[in-house]
Amino acid sequence: MHTIDCKGLSCPQPVINTKKYFDSIEGGEATIIVDNEVAKNNISRFAENSGYSFTVEMKNELYEIKVVKNNSTKDNINASKGKYTMVVGSDKLGGGAEELGDVLMKSFMYALTESNVLPDTLLFLNSGIKLTIQDSPVLESLKTLQQKGVYIASCGTCLDYYKVKDKLALGEITNMYTIIEKINEADKVLKL
Repeated sequence: MHTIDCKGLSCPQPVINTKKYFDSIEGGEATIIVDNEVAKNNISRFAENSGYSFTVEMKNELYEIKVVKNNSTKDNINASKGKYTMVVGSDKLGGGAEELGDVLMKSFMYALTESNVLPDTLLFLNSGIKLTIQDSPVLESLKTLQQKGVYIASCGTCLDYYKVKDKLALGEITNMYTIIEKINEADKVLKL
């Protein structure tokens, strides 16, 4: 049986490591070892949502989650969701502590690169454009998304306002008309 050691890893890395392994095999099983309840719950939810069977045991203050993917198990890849656009209006995720907002945004963008269902378009507005410039903490994740075919565009007015147009590191500079067009073309729009 394969073992995936995720002790000491922060969210969402344990789930991503588990998903990568199970994406690479037709069928089989693995034991995932984590050291906190949040990771245990996240991996259990992943297994359940993917249609895999799983059991959880606590050993020596560690959680061991045995996950089984049968050859007949259909992965939960929901490609029929239609086109969706994500509008990113801030360089922080959520309200509250700014430092936590930075951590959450970095974690979110990385997890998005590992998702089976990607947005067709990422539109960056207001302070969200700071994520697309040089030295952005999410630049590598955005580059990965762009390589996977996600269209990325930043508001030109916003780049001018923050005086960072010359620091744009990826994607296109766009305008409000094109932003509205992209939103209207989408089956679904999500705002971050």
